[in-house]
Amino acid sequence: MSQTNELEIMERIALDLERVEESLASSFNTGAEDFNALIRPLSAAGGKRLRAQLCLLIANAGTSIERQRIKIAEAVEMLHLATLIHDDVIDESPERRHVTTIHQDYGQRNAIYAGDLLFTCYFDQVLIAAKTADDVKINTAAMRAILQGELDQMAHNFDPTTTVDDYLAIARGKTARLFSLSCEQGAHFAGADASVVKLAQQIGERMGLAYQMLDDVLDYAGDEALTQKPVLNDLRDGVYSLPLIYALTAEPQLAEQLPQPGDHISNEQLLTIRDQVIALGGVTQAQQLATHYTKTALNLIDQLPTGETQQTLRRLVTELLVRNH
Repeated sequence: MSQTNELEIMERIALDLERVEESLASSFNTGAEDFNALIRPLSAAGGKRLRAQLCLLIANAGTSIERQRIKIAEAVEMLHLATLIHDDVIDESPERRHVTTIHQDYGQRNAIYAGDLLFTCYFDQVLIAAKTADDVKINTAAMRAILQGELDQMAHNFDPTTTVDDYLAIARGKTARLFSLSCEQGAHFAGADASVVKLAQQIGERMGLAYQMLDDVLDYAGDEALTQKPVLNDLRDGVYSLPLIYALTAEPQLAEQLPQPGDHISNEQLLTIRDQVIALGGVTQAQQLATHYTKTALNLIDQLPTGETQQTLRRLVTELLVRNH
């Protein structure tokens, strides 16, 4: 594929993303102003819109109707926003996308209700885009899987016996399911046949798993100035992510140094644990598994119909290996 063709694709996606942003802004400027005032700063801050990009990229490969693909991409972003709001409450995060989190400004109750109401806004957009009742069922099942993944993670908090299989099951729900939904819905609204829709879903899942693993690596080995996220937050909160799971497998006695619920742990203690996780190979093994899932996604992309979208998607997935966020 020529650079000109890829540039044309990215220009189409950029135009679609502008329409998604406009539609989101419109959604949060109509209706209940108390709710809109809570949501607008976080939505306007943008973020990467990676999930919407994936949806739009794949949808543009076929015969999608503009209004449908914009609405389903907007729905994906609304679902993502709702989960972020709830995550920030659980993690007690003071900031998201360079803006103060909703619970910091308005309290936990308002933040939880805002996230809940945003779930209903997500379904409003799904209903506009939906071709059949099955479209709604697919989105309902995806939302259920995402929330179940969050609950599964909480069930494993502060649990040093958490296994890699446990971790993968959690990540498939809380992170990868939204990626797979984005790709799957893009293919569906592009008019792709069932085999391509399934392939897109599988690509999204592998991308989502790699994305989560790289996030976990950055929590131990990232530069806070570059990632714009506080490092070791998961460890402090009892979320035992992939690098720590690998380190605990290599040295089970490391569990004796980990914080328990209600413990105050100093930054110095956290850094000591981080250094041990790195020395025990936890970060390296997590990076290797992320690479495995990224390569699996690339292999699946090679099975898509040959064309401009396939190559652009391959480039986007490759960037997962070198991203900092």
